[in-house]
Amino acid sequence: MKILLVDDERALTDAIAVILKQNKYSVDCAYDGEEGLDYALTDIYDLIVLDVMMPKMDGFSVLKALRNKGINTPVLILSAKSQTSDVIGGLNLGADDYLTKPFSFDELLARIKALLRRKEQFTGDKLSYGDLVLDRDNFLVTCNDKSIPLGKKEFQIMEMLVLSAGKVINKTRFIEKIWGYDSEAEYNTIEVYVSFIRRKLSSIGSKVEIKSIRGIGYVLGEKNG
Repeated sequence: MKILLVDDERALTDAIAVILKQNKYSVDCAYDGEEGLDYALTDIYDLIVLDVMMPKMDGFSVLKALRNKGINTPVLILSAKSQTSDVIGGLNLGADDYLTKPFSFDELLARIKALLRRKEQFTGDKLSYGDLVLDRDNFLVTCNDKSIPLGKKEFQIMEMLVLSAGKVINKTRFIEKIWGYDSEAEYNTIEVYVSFIRRKLSSIGSKVEIKSIRGIGYVLGEKNG
């Protein structure tokens, strides 16, 4: 899961990023409203945590611009503006949740997990497809009674494939989502990771396979027979 943090309080933003990364999320940070909007418009994020009072563009304006552009990424407003009118205003603009500062990191993490579960309709922290179960807590993939650990990026690739099972995901999308849209990662990097994953799925006897769509990307499916 990839999260965007948009807040001009750098120390706080960086501290939140550390905690989220410790909880196995990928995180990008932006420190003003315009930069945050530029990042968010790439539509590669599963959740946006958005401050209100920021230079260049306030959070409410960012949120309004996103919704006007058809970007429906869940947004958690994180702000010192705690008046009821501010909360209602944020929710009416399309925010999915509103948490006032100061806050506890535990509550923030719980709110984030709740929004992500709602977005992906998770059952706990597990995803399933065919004979596979992905365990987000432990980065494990299981087939029947056999399990094997996945590296962080291997797991993120499998997570994307499972959530879009049957749909082709192009290589650019993988790079933007996992490495970041300004990353210098190349297509052969994805190919290497997919090769590793295929070997692991084979080792646990799964009938699920990652199919290559030449010149485009990959799609998750099941072997015939």
